[in-house]
Amino acid sequence: MRVLIAGGSGLIGRALANSLAADDHEVIVLSRSPALAQGLGPRVQVEGWDARSAAGWGALADGADAIVNLAGASIAGEGFLPARWTAERKQLIRDSRVNAGAAICEAIEQAEKKPSVLVQSSAVGYYGAHSADVDVTEESPAGSDWLAQVCLDWEGSTAAVEAMGVRRAVIRTGIVLSFEGGALQRMALPFRMFAGGPLGNGRQPFPWIHPADQVGAIRYLLRHSGAAGAFNLSAPVPLTNAQFSRELGAVLRRPSLLPVPGFLFRAMFGEVAMVVLEGQWALPQRLLELGYTFRFREAGPALANLAQGMG
Repeated sequence: MRVLIAGGSGLIGRALANSLAADDHEVIVLSRSPALAQGLGPRVQVEGWDARSAAGWGALADGADAIVNLAGASIAGEGFLPARWTAERKQLIRDSRVNAGAAICEAIEQAEKKPSVLVQSSAVGYYGAHSADVDVTEESPAGSDWLAQVCLDWEGSTAAVEAMGVRRAVIRTGIVLSFEGGALQRMALPFRMFAGGPLGNGRQPFPWIHPADQVGAIRYLLRHSGAAGAFNLSAPVPLTNAQFSRELGAVLRRPSLLPVPGFLFRAMFGEVAMVVLEGQWALPQRLLELGYTFRFREAGPALANLAQGMG
């Protein structure tokens, strides 16, 4: 299978590229910064793109079996501390997603032999914030906040490929756990300093997924001919933030006693704080119905597995 991965230099893109290459699939990673993707290994081809058009790379879509679109600027920024959502950053977050989707549509439209499937990224932020007593499935409506609108636009950016005969699966992803980056890396630091605890009141849902299941689910959707439409990529046993914090403290052998007040977190980081101070009890209903088996259903074993890989 020949697979193009847009945005393949990120945490999930690299893991997916290496996983596919290890099984002898032909993998081409599209990256705005090809130099950052050079550590992917000899069996992964890296090509530059502007993430706005098909110029210079579009021919690669002709004859490809699948495209996975993971492109988009980080919601929380690239630094250790979350970046505030200024008007400029909000525009960057949205444009980086919508423009990349438009570029992929352009390439597929130009392709004589079109890919069979496109896996399109999104996030559980699509649903907006909900309390832990509300089950959120793929049938739940979109939220009304800014992040939900970004997800709507993000998903819509590649909707046109369906009319071209391309099967499209949309992955609404929860918080991907990794001590190497993202939310978990930021959450773990205070625990290591014996100052860890829940964020805000701790009652907000914390939808999460282990990287192995993120990659595994994407690969499952690529090869399952009946997989189309939206799929929640989150573990089937979600937790509240307080429950997750206790699991994290147990794995790191640290107490989980010092909550960070929500008002303080908002004062420090602004609107981006909603990513962890709010959440949704997202359940992978369609993925389970399709027959996918999660390697990590519960947070404790997932965190313990990830902790084993820490240096």
